[in-house]
Amino acid sequence: MNRFTAKSLFHRLKPSGFSILQQQRTNFIKPTLKVLPSPSNSRIFITSQQRFYSAEGGLSRQTIEARIIDILKGFDKVDPTKVSSESRFTDDLGLDSLDTVEVVMNIEEDFSIEIPDKEADEIRSIKDAVDYIAKREDAH
Repeated sequence: MNRFTAKSLFHRLKPSGFSILQQQRTNFIKPTLKVLPSPSNSRIFITSQQRFYSAEGGLSRQTIEARIIDILKGFDKVDPTKVSSESRFTDDLGLDSLDTVEVVMNIEEDFSIEIPDKEADEIRSIKDAVDYIAKREDAH
């Protein structure tokens, strides 16, 4: 009975397929571990959101001026023949302060921007409006 210890008895009695499954399990685990990247050779990709434009940013001064002139020509109290790039709202076009506020509001709507009141008070001519909008990158 000394010859047959519990360990040797287990090896003799275990099913024959058990050792094959045990080998296959270890064979599947080892290649899988080699495929996984280790911290030394892994790469970290940092992504960021950026916009790339094919055209120059912002609107051209000619485009801005033409749109503002169209806004003023569509205004009821303005004579379309008097509108030019040098026209002043009150002196040349005959608009009062409330009309000027309405023109600035139409400019805000057309260019999809908000003009603060303090800066809106400084816009008194087409040239002033063009200069202001040309500085704004968010105008479109």
